[in-house]
Amino acid sequence: MRDRALVPVLVYLGMVVAVISSLGAPLVPTIAAVNHVSLSDAQWSLTITMLVGAVATPTMGRLGDGPRRRQVIIGATAVVLVGSVLAALPLGFALLVVGRALQGVGLGLTPLAIATARDSVPAERSRSAVALLSITTVAGVGLGYPLTGLITESFGIHAGFWFGALISGLALLAAAFVLPPTGHRPAQRLDVLGAVALGAVLAGLLLVLTEGDSWGWGSPRLITLAAGSVLLLVWWVFHQLRTAHPLVDLRLARNRVVLTADVTGLIAGVGMYLLMAMVTRYVQTPTGTGYGFGASVVVTGLVLLPFSVASVAASRVVPLLARRTSTAAVLPVGCGISLVAMLLFAFARGSLWELFVIMAVAGLGVGCTFAVMPGLIVGAVPGHETGSAISFNQVLRYVGYSTGSALSAAVLQAHTPAGQALPSAGGYGATALLGCAVWVVVGVVTIVLPRRGSAVRTAVAVDEELLVDESIADAATGEDRVPLRDAGAARTSR
Repeated sequence: MRDRALVPVLVYLGMVVAVISSLGAPLVPTIAAVNHVSLSDAQWSLTITMLVGAVATPTMGRLGDGPRRRQVIIGATAVVLVGSVLAALPLGFALLVVGRALQGVGLGLTPLAIATARDSVPAERSRSAVALLSITTVAGVGLGYPLTGLITESFGIHAGFWFGALISGLALLAAAFVLPPTGHRPAQRLDVLGAVALGAVLAGLLLVLTEGDSWGWGSPRLITLAAGSVLLLVWWVFHQLRTAHPLVDLRLARNRVVLTADVTGLIAGVGMYLLMAMVTRYVQTPTGTGYGFGASVVVTGLVLLPFSVASVAASRVVPLLARRTSTAAVLPVGCGISLVAMLLFAFARGSLWELFVIMAVAGLGVGCTFAVMPGLIVGAVPGHETGSAISFNQVLRYVGYSTGSALSAAVLQAHTPAGQALPSAGGYGATALLGCAVWVVVGVVTIVLPRRGSAVRTAVAVDEELLVDESIADAATGEDRVPLRDAGAARTSR
């Protein structure tokens, strides 16, 4: 019974992670009003979750590659539960942000769920489980919006976070009952110094983005913080390359398949959350400003629901695209679709139905882009590095998410007239054009970067329902097709 329940529990964990990570987005205007803070400050209820997730994910990935994976998953889920309760209690904005930070620990669960599916699920089911988990993390973001919106509208803002506590509590019980032991795996040393440095780098860079308008973009304090963060990032990279037990094995990025997936995940994450953050604020903006719809949190959630539906539909579209073109073509196609969504928001956002269409297009584009990345990485790295490699890809996604969230708030704040609480309509247009530039850049990356490694060869099998990446050839040598589960072992033996 436990074996049969493993995949559903892993998928449920992925859904909980996505729902909880998205709890802050549709509630940002309400959080600002209830706690009497600015919209840019309230945006931290979303940004802090992504920031903590970006640090927790590689740490948990490294620990999860050892014998304590089960304990790491259960412990992280318990932390999420504590954070959900803390955010739900009416204790003020500061403790709400602390609770949201603890919830961010849960973002490290998805890579461990994918690694568990690879190691503990029979070969004939593990491939589809990995693909399903990849889609779940994207689809759950949009599903969380209408659910929390409806709960918040009916029972108040804190009820949405109590909902997060409920689903994380159920996830904790399910994980404790179903997850298999992993004591047979060798222990992995944790680079504590690297984890602390990574957190400092990300916090510094996000502060530069979010506080630039209030501090002044040319202020000595901002310039010092930006320079210090960049220098620390350079040191962190050298440290990861030199240490015997790195938090993130950056050497894996020498494989151009892994490098393409990582760079794409980072930049696409920025583009995705630029749009998501804009739409949630735009829909709730009072009509008296000359734009916006003055919609409730429930309607805001419903506007974002097509994003989830379309991202799930992408699991059907991707195999068709791969049959007619190639897996390598799926990434730029997804970026092109996302670019169309951003262009639509820039020039056609005058009606609610247009926003429904925009989010459906965006979901299809993001779903196509993100659906193939975990499979590419799983097939390209040794088996014992699966958790760490996927975790690093997730880190880059979360860095992109938090950067997109913070960047959206910064641009809109820059277009907010002095003494006013809301930005001008031109601020949304400027942010949308910035998002267009982001998707153009990531589209070029997905085309140019793989072609620069001409020796890369990707062998892909497409079954009747899900795209399954069966093997990724090494950038330097090219490898024969091997089953997904045995890819890492084959690579190691050679």
